[in-house]
Amino acid sequence: MKTLKIGNREIDKDLPPFFIADIAANHDGDIDRAYKLIELAKEAGADAAKFQNFKAETIVSKHGFERMGGQLSHQKNWSKPVFEVYQDASIPDDWTPRLKEKCDSVGIEYMTSPYDFASVDLADEYSNCIKIGSGDITWIEIIEYIAKKSKPVLLATGASSMEDVQRAVSAILKINDKLVLMQCNTNYTADKSCFDHINLNVLNTYKQAFPNTILGLSDHTHGNETVLGAIALGARVIEKHFTDDNDRNGPDHKFSMTPETWKQMVTSAEYLFNSLGDGIKRVEDNEKQTSIVQRRALYYTRDIKQGEKLESSDLFPVRPINDGEIPPYEISTICGKIMKHDVFADTAVKWEDF
Repeated sequence: MKTLKIGNREIDKDLPPFFIADIAANHDGDIDRAYKLIELAKEAGADAAKFQNFKAETIVSKHGFERMGGQLSHQKNWSKPVFEVYQDASIPDDWTPRLKEKCDSVGIEYMTSPYDFASVDLADEYSNCIKIGSGDITWIEIIEYIAKKSKPVLLATGASSMEDVQRAVSAILKINDKLVLMQCNTNYTADKSCFDHINLNVLNTYKQAFPNTILGLSDHTHGNETVLGAIALGARVIEKHFTDDNDRNGPDHKFSMTPETWKQMVTSAEYLFNSLGDGIKRVEDNEKQTSIVQRRALYYTRDIKQGEKLESSDLFPVRPINDGEIPPYEISTICGKIMKHDVFADTAVKWEDF
C-alpha cells in the first residue's frame, strides 16, 4: 500500500484512519448552518469536512425522473421531486472559498465531491484532494479530468461491478497514482438490512487486485460496526455522512452520524487501530510479568543428593517461572543428567544444577 498526503495529513496502512465527515446536503441551504456543522465535525474528531458541488441541471434530468412514474429507493420518501431536491441541495459557487476559510479557521481539512467539469476546476482551487462519487464511476471522461489535477483521488465504488471498478481505477492510475479506493454500498435507506450488503470483504479483493492503493470505506449504515470491520481489513480512509439532527427534513439526515455517535466511532476506531499492532508475534511488554506468573517451570518433587541421576519422576511443572529456570518442554533434555549439588523439593530446576 502506498503512502499519500491529504493536506498535512499522511495516510498509509501504519497510520491511524483519516475520517471524513460528509456534510453533503445537510447544510439545508444555509451557510451559517454549514459553518456550524464544520465546527461540530471538528469537535467530534473528524479530519475533514466534505461538501458536494453540483448544479441540478448537470447532474439529473428533470424529465428523466418525471417519466419514471415514481421515485425509487430512498428517494421515495422525498417530499419534493428529485430535480427540486437537487436544486435545494446545490451549493452556490461563492460558498466554496467561504467554506474553505471556515475549515482552515477551525483546523479541519476542506473537501468536496464535484459532479461537473466546472465544479472540478473549483474543487481543484480549494481542495487538497477530490472525491468521486459512486454514481460517476462509469463517466470515464470526468474521472480522467479529475485525475489530471494531480491531487489524491478518492473513488467510491458503490453499486459497481468489479469490471466497473477496474475500468475506473485503470483510467486514474494511467494518469495519477495517488488513489484511495473505497468500498461502498449506495443504499441510503438506513435500514438494518444494509449490513447484509456492505460486503466488507471486498476490501480484501481490492487489496489483492490493487496492492498499491490506499483502501477506504464510504458508508451509509448507522453505528460503528462497518467502520471497525473495514479498519481491521485495512481501510485507512473512512467517510460517513454528518448532521446534528437525524430528524431534520432533507435527503441525507436520516442515515448520517451525529456529533455524539461520531465521537463514539472515532474513539472505538482508535482503540481498534491500536489493537491491530504490527503482526509480529512476541511477548508484549504489558504481559511480561504475566508470563512469569502463569507459565510453568520444572520443579523437583523430592530432595536429591549430589551425584544422583535425574529421573522424570523427580520433576513436575508448576508456576511460576523466573529467568534461568527450565520450561517443561526441556524435560527430555535434562532427564538422565547427574546432579552437581544437592537440591530440594519444590525448588525450580536450573541448568547449573547438573
